Amino acid sequence: MTGVAQRLEGMRVCIVAGSGGVGKTTASAALALGLAASGQRVAVVTIDPARRLAQSLGLQELGNDPRQVDPALLASHGVRMRGELWAMMLDPKATFDDLIARLSPDERTREDVLGNRIYQQLSGAVAGSQEFTAVAKLYDLHRDGGFDMLVLDTPPSRNALDFLDAPDRLTDFFEGRAIKVLLVPTGIAARVMSRGTAVVFSILKRLTGVDLMDDIAVFFGSLGGLMDGFKERAAGVKALLADPATTFLIVTSPEREPVAEAIFFRGKLREAGMAFGGLIVNRVNVAGDDEPEAIAAELRAAGLGARLAEKVAASAADLRLLAARDAASIERLKAELDEPDPIVVARLDGAVQDIDGLLALRDALM
Repeated sequence: MTGVAQRLEGMRVCIVAGSGGVGKTTASAALALGLAASGQRVAVVTIDPARRLAQSLGLQELGNDPRQVDPALLASHGVRMRGELWAMMLDPKATFDDLIARLSPDERTREDVLGNRIYQQLSGAVAGSQEFTAVAKLYDLHRDGGFDMLVLDTPPSRNALDFLDAPDRLTDFFEGRAIKVLLVPTGIAARVMSRGTAVVFSILKRLTGVDLMDDIAVFFGSLGGLMDGFKERAAGVKALLADPATTFLIVTSPEREPVAEAIFFRGKLREAGMAFGGLIVNRVNVAGDDEPEAIAAELRAAGLGARLAEKVAASAADLRLLAARDAASIERLKAELDEPDPIVVARLDGAVQDIDGLLALRDALM
């Protein structure tokens, strides 16, 4: 079986995708840990709101910029770090604000947009903003060139499709007819507000002190100065996803729904012409070769009570059934994904919640 490290030779960006609940976050962290231990400078980026990545790396919290994992902490677990491991948890709002600051042609435009009430409400709720900001952050880290490898933990695969489409959706928004009408500098109020609406806004201003029409006008007026920059950034993000040094790893478990999601996402990668680096089948049940009846006989011969020996044998029989089901799922994945050599990770004892758990997963992946 070829390990993950061999599959990622020559790559600079690895995007880890798959269904929810299959271990993408821990697989991303374990992969990054293994690559860093081998000598690379690696950053792992997650959007996991449960903060499992920070916990598994022994950190109290992660922020919106990469933070180095203490080599001494890893050394205390027997890990000799030849490289560096960095980690961060994406804050979509902070990343979007930073993008505005980078693209603003001058300080006044930046302050007008960031301080605008319309922007403050929209920036945290724009459809697809989480997906776009995730890859935009990846783009910035890649362009800065400070890391040998970037590992991105994505949302569940159906949302990851939004992630793939986000650059195009952003470009379509800025090239749409509606936005062009709003950006015409001849007075937004006259074009989008009826006289009755203007009266309502005037009353609201007297009651609340908030000039909403002015906020709208300033927002769209300032946005006009950012259009070219946004479109250029969207094009750069799209190019990064299609770059030969970018690859996707799909993580799944052997259960029916995650398997179907993995097959679905693989098809979308084909349609988009994006690189598929391999398949990780996580949490696979593995049974021994001994027959349950033989196990029961051996336990009875060792002095274990007949009743307890039968219970152990029944558990072994159940495990064999689960292992057979998982083996059939793996064969289906091989055929559907055109992946003859998936990385199979046996079910570990307990959830991966700390560095020791990550090391066990790393060994299975690497």
